[in-house]
Amino acid sequence: MSDDCRDRVVGRIGAGTPSCGLGPRLGAAAVPVFAVPADTYQTAMLASSVRGKIAPDNERKIATALGVFESNVPMAELQERIDAVRSTRVTPIMFEHELIERAKADRQHIVLPEGTDERILRASEILLRRGVAELTLLGNEHDIRQKASSLGLDLSEANVMDPETSPLHADYAHTYYELRKHKGIAEDYAGDVMRDVSYFGTMMVYKGVADGMVSGAAHTTAHTIRPSFEFIRTRPGVSIVSSVFFMCLADRVLVYGDCAVIPNPTAEQLADIAVSSAASAELFGVDPRVAMLSYSTGASGKGEDVERVREATRLARERCPDLKIDGPIQYDAAIDASVAKKKMPDSEVAGRATVFIFPDLNTGNNTYKAVQRSANAIAVGPVLQGLRKPVNDLSRGCLVPDIVNTVAITAIQAQTIDAST
Repeated sequence: MSDDCRDRVVGRIGAGTPSCGLGPRLGAAAVPVFAVPADTYQTAMLASSVRGKIAPDNERKIATALGVFESNVPMAELQERIDAVRSTRVTPIMFEHELIERAKADRQHIVLPEGTDERILRASEILLRRGVAELTLLGNEHDIRQKASSLGLDLSEANVMDPETSPLHADYAHTYYELRKHKGIAEDYAGDVMRDVSYFGTMMVYKGVADGMVSGAAHTTAHTIRPSFEFIRTRPGVSIVSSVFFMCLADRVLVYGDCAVIPNPTAEQLADIAVSSAASAELFGVDPRVAMLSYSTGASGKGEDVERVREATRLARERCPDLKIDGPIQYDAAIDASVAKKKMPDSEVAGRATVFIFPDLNTGNNTYKAVQRSANAIAVGPVLQGLRKPVNDLSRGCLVPDIVNTVAITAIQAQTIDAST
């Protein structure tokens, strides 16, 4: 660097401050440059005396430390030596820990279509460091690798695929055409569709190249899940695709459904949502006690909306006689034991509900967001249920931990599907 250039850098950044990209570049990635008052020898000595610390908010270091620990310590043997009584209540920390451990036990291949989103890249590094899943990022490889490098991330173990240039594109376009030609689409149109990362990623899942897909950090829910409706479709015995949120409160995990997909469900659809949500709760370690929510509890109220919930409860009981379910019931009676004792004293669900089925999307979506913001809860989801293969949506306001949890959930869903086929 010339003296003149160095003077400009030092003048702008001051001693001990990164240059923010004013320094030399490796390819197209910025290399930070520091100006310090000490000479080379003193600077080297000072740098070597720095001791690494793991701050509670440093997700990268935590992931690295956990990955090293878990890969070098015999966890099963350690667990046997610890004399502890396991709580029957699932706390948020237990829930998230169990997600990661179960996903790691049988690693699945998850595709992430939004390969240039910074949150996706940061979450990908954590997932790879923890050994949670094999990952494929979709997008231009040069752009993805360059952005990862500029963020200081190590994504060398991630697969990167560009739908525009992938050798799989022609096969995927032909498959999509065969699946949808009854709708009158042309082959050229199918080729254009498969350049879309959501469609390409979903086709990877359909063809078995990937086990599941997670998207939505930069795309709408409709954009994320529409392809799965078109050609992955629902499992046998399930009439609709619905969703749940896992609401991680301070001392428990609750399940809310449906808060993202079905606007005005019929009684039959509500029953389907209840049964699917109970199965999702059980899959992730939450004992399902299902409350079918309404503005009325028991037989105290009448009206079309109440009767729809009452009929849905009857249908769900008919389909799953062993399921603990009650409704119609108000939220306070479902969660508060003192209220339940007054309103539904004989119910095995009232006051102890863990799965809450909302009567419509308007109520569900607003309630989960109100609880999330007012109670400082972590909302994991929406987790889609009912599909033949797992595709899950992210909120566009999602954080890195949300992505990590959703990928782990998707991997566990894929494990379950693999085990049943």
